[in-house]
Amino acid sequence: MGVFQNNLLAGAAAAASAGGGSFYSYQIENSARFDSASSSYLTQNFSSEGNRRTGTFSAWVKRTTIGTQHLLFNAHVSNANQDQVFGFTSGDFSHIWMSGGTYGYQTSDGKHRDVSGWSHFVAAWDSTQGTAANRIKMYLNGTQLTTANDSPTQPNQNHDFFVFDDVEHNIGRRGAYSGQHYYDGYLAEVIGVDGTQYAPTQFGEEKNGVWIPKDPSGTSFGTNGFHLKFENSGDLGNDSSGNNNDFTANNMGADHQSIDTPTTGAGG
Repeated sequence: MGVFQNNLLAGAAAAASAGGGSFYSYQIENSARFDSASSSYLTQNFSSEGNRRTGTFSAWVKRTTIGTQHLLFNAHVSNANQDQVFGFTSGDFSHIWMSGGTYGYQTSDGKHRDVSGWSHFVAAWDSTQGTAANRIKMYLNGTQLTTANDSPTQPNQNHDFFVFDDVEHNIGRRGAYSGQHYYDGYLAEVIGVDGTQYAPTQFGEEKNGVWIPKDPSGTSFGTNGFHLKFENSGDLGNDSSGNNNDFTANNMGADHQSIDTPTTGAGG
């Protein structure tokens, strides 16, 4: 079984921090550091219902702990009614589990155990698709990941998810339930799209064999969409999409802002 690694991106980022920043046409200035010991997370409860059938979640991810289940984005009503839009299992497989684990999949391509470099993950769903295999998709560094044989199934056509509903949404943990699975690591350029199933090329591109960030200008965020850049250390959950869908930072002070990003590779 292969292990997901991103050494090329790490090398490109190191070159950027040493003066090769022109390699990137789009710069990411900051990331946010999450740690389970502090129970750090971001939360938002949307005031109105968005599109419950179609959406996209994009994030640049750098893990610091492996062998533990982590959740990156979650829409939570109850244990049986929730969407775990993206996360890692205790075996370090990436997964999407939606509608209480009834739909979605766990990857069979390999384990994600790289703690030295950044990786780009995209989850994209559209239950209106006539072809079942197109209703939930997951990508790593621009490549679609395959489905494990024992994973949940694709949703029925026109199924309503909880993502972008007027319920609690969390970044960095599962909702208020035992086993919240707080995330350990860094996140950068976190984007939620309400109403459009985007391909990863909306947010990244390949250059010299390396998958790098791309300016997301032109993204249609929809009613409950958001773009978190983590630019303000005093307001890490600030939304830059124009929607003002700000997330509330919990147990995350100014020291949770970092300059370690996919385009700098600098520690901090």
